Amino acid sequence: MEKVTKNGKVAVLVSHGYGGGFYTWGAPVEAIFDPILVDLIENDKIQDAIDYVEKTYPDAYEGGVGQLDIEWIPEGSKFIINEYDGSESLQLMNDTNWLTA
Repeated sequence: MEKVTKNGKVAVLVSHGYGGGFYTWGAPVEAIFDPILVDLIENDKIQDAIDYVEKTYPDAYEGGVGQLDIEWIPEGSKFIINEYDGSESLQLMNDTNWLTA
């Protein structure tokens, strides 16, 4: 799977807006790293990004594409993408304070 890496950090696409997620609403994992999609979002080509997702990932919900942002995380980091009411957030494993019962 191709990824965009700069200065030891990897671009991850996350849909922060409310209403519809991207990865959490059916986009495959490769879509959140897709170099073409990262470039389109980085250059504010939202309609092109929506068209690209519809063509490349037909089972993904394109509603979250318009609210995608790029989060740069250290290469090799473990993370999850959480969702609440369509708003996604990225959570790094090492930044989580787990509780013990």
